[in-house]
Amino acid sequence: QVQLVESGEGLVQAGGSLRLSCAASGRIFRINTMGWYRQAPGKQRQLVAAITRGGSTNYVDSVKGRFTISRDNAKNTQYLQMNSLKPEDTAVYYCNAEVVDVGLTRGDYWGQGTQVTVSS
Repeated sequence: QVQLVESGEGLVQAGGSLRLSCAASGRIFRINTMGWYRQAPGKQRQLVAAITRGGSTNYVDSVKGRFTISRDNAKNTQYLQMNSLKPEDTAVYYCNAEVVDVGLTRGDYWGQGTQVTVSS
């Protein structure tokens, strides 16, 4: 079994900052790509940021220059630092990890979701 546990939800004012964390645990052999998705009411879930094991990153255009994704491979943990938040960033944020478990089976795993609300 592999589990992803998120933390860092909150209500912030526009222009503020928030940091989300996502820790993976269980029968992990290797984690390849990790990332963050978000889903606003009535919208499709979209990829916000992703990071490879080697540290290469990509971001959706709307968050470039404001959000930073990072990871600590020793702790199997990823982070999303969100600065200059806008009301449009309000959504439930889900972390994701591409995991190869100890049985060498690949799977995609999801965190439980955390609410980020940005007030104007």
